[in-house]
Amino acid sequence: MVSYTAPLDDIRFLLYDLLDYEGQVAGLPGCEEASRELVDAVLEEGAKFCENELLPLNRSGDEEGCAFENGVVRTPKGFKELYEAFCEAGWNGLSLNPDYGGQGLPKTLQFVMTELICSSNISFGMYPGLTHGACNALELHGSDDQKQTFLPNMIHGRWSGTMCLTEPHCGTDLGLIRTKAEPVGEGKYKITGTKIFISAGEHDMSENIVHLVLAKLPDAPEGSKGISLFIVPKFLVKEDGSPGARNGVACGSIEHKMGIKASSTCVMNFDEAEGYLVGEPHSGMAKMFTMMNVARLDVGIQGLGLAETAYQSAAAYAKERLQGRSLAGPQQPDRPADPIIVHPDVRKNLLTMRALNEGARALALWVAIAVDVAEKHPDDARRQEADDLVALMTPIIKSFFTDAGFEVTNIGMQVFGGHGYIREHGMEQLVRDARIAQIYEGANGIQALDLVGRKLGQNMGRLLRRFFHPVQDYIEEGMTKPELAEFVAPLAKSLSRLQQATLWIGQQGLKDPEEAGAAATDYLNLFAYTALAYLWCRMAEASLANLEGDRAEFHEAKLATARFFFQRLLPKSSGHFSAIMAGKAPLMEMKEAAF
Repeated sequence: MVSYTAPLDDIRFLLYDLLDYEGQVAGLPGCEEASRELVDAVLEEGAKFCENELLPLNRSGDEEGCAFENGVVRTPKGFKELYEAFCEAGWNGLSLNPDYGGQGLPKTLQFVMTELICSSNISFGMYPGLTHGACNALELHGSDDQKQTFLPNMIHGRWSGTMCLTEPHCGTDLGLIRTKAEPVGEGKYKITGTKIFISAGEHDMSENIVHLVLAKLPDAPEGSKGISLFIVPKFLVKEDGSPGARNGVACGSIEHKMGIKASSTCVMNFDEAEGYLVGEPHSGMAKMFTMMNVARLDVGIQGLGLAETAYQSAAAYAKERLQGRSLAGPQQPDRPADPIIVHPDVRKNLLTMRALNEGARALALWVAIAVDVAEKHPDDARRQEADDLVALMTPIIKSFFTDAGFEVTNIGMQVFGGHGYIREHGMEQLVRDARIAQIYEGANGIQALDLVGRKLGQNMGRLLRRFFHPVQDYIEEGMTKPELAEFVAPLAKSLSRLQQATLWIGQQGLKDPEEAGAAATDYLNLFAYTALAYLWCRMAEASLANLEGDRAEFHEAKLATARFFFQRLLPKSSGHFSAIMAGKAPLMEMKEAAF
């Protein structure tokens, strides 16, 4: 079984020593009660629930998987009871609107809990995660009657939610969807079509499932501009608010997957199912993106969560596994061999895992705080600045975190050697579970195209300024502090490369869109490494200021990891820069027939 303890020390360091949670979030309207004392209490209880309740069912859930028979999906043993306990404890509505039964705590805290849940049992986390996204979409875009009908039950967990986008013939290009919505009067529509890859589309843990479905009205324009969004419940809602007759929606099958096997991934068939339009006709894509953008951030956190468990498990194993002797001579001569953590290559693997994880966590919480500021700050300009940063960083977090998550889980399996390849230690499950995150909610190549194709030029480059300006200001100030030179100098070089690449893509992409497309993935990775370098520089500065305190050992380890990042990982950004500047020719000059 894998080793996992919620990394609360690191999370507290980021919230309180680095990112000024108390000044940035706790003073926002509606967050006044979310003091450090309350946050710490919630984190402690959340850690206990994840470690003691979620983690023990992770392996058994993977081995048993979901079962499908006669249109009914049965989740693995213990999941239904676990879901009930999760909802009763209030975790389902942690950051959701108190007007409908949520606790209204900051989104920053939800980010932290998402990581802890994904580290412990990512398959389980899919069910409340989809509901959380559906609630956000309904709260922003639903009518008052729709909110009152669906949100209280969904936030409590009695009902769950999904988003139904993909069809057999179309994935990313949703303009091609064929699901139809026929108006039948009284605000009702008959929804007909088939959706695939629907996470939590059918299961036995909630008494009703509320599907958010993209479909086209008879008079819909062509393409994505003709998509509308509908609420389609599994069971129709009676006048007293309880589930009534079965609606015309059914699960046709479940997918047999590489990973996340305890999460039901369904083919959903809608046969004149009763549905209700959300908002105006033909505006469904913009509304669904409310849910998708939240989901993309959550998927990025999935990569981080799995990577953290892989690191902790690999580090524990490396300290115990005896194999060979240190190249510097026996380190434990009273034992038959030294633990493998003495070997440089094993240490390189562990430090790579740790540096990527801790850098990603810092970036995630920086953006999480921006989510709260964008939603609740009383100043319009501050809200816009924060929202811009979130929009810019969403494709980076989704793509880089999931790529890094798969890399880190693979490295963790390598540390275990042959024992990592077999089921007993749980490492191979982490690898399998991590792989999907690079694909769903917009494959990572699509995230890169979103970054270069939409975010770079949006509002005349306004989004980019939300990152470039504070980082440049930090570098200029850091250059005056000799103790930061080893960190600030490589950050400055990386930012300079990123700025050059941004200018190059802007110029070349205007003349030839294929140039921007060819550069997209390398550009996203260059951006991500620069963002991590910025956060690692700030973490190093915070730790340098605390070396004499009672947590000196923590800060010494943080500095050692920072030095590893700047000296051994950040140089990868140079490779991405070189690939960008090579242009599209190495990719596009090959004739199609030669492939």
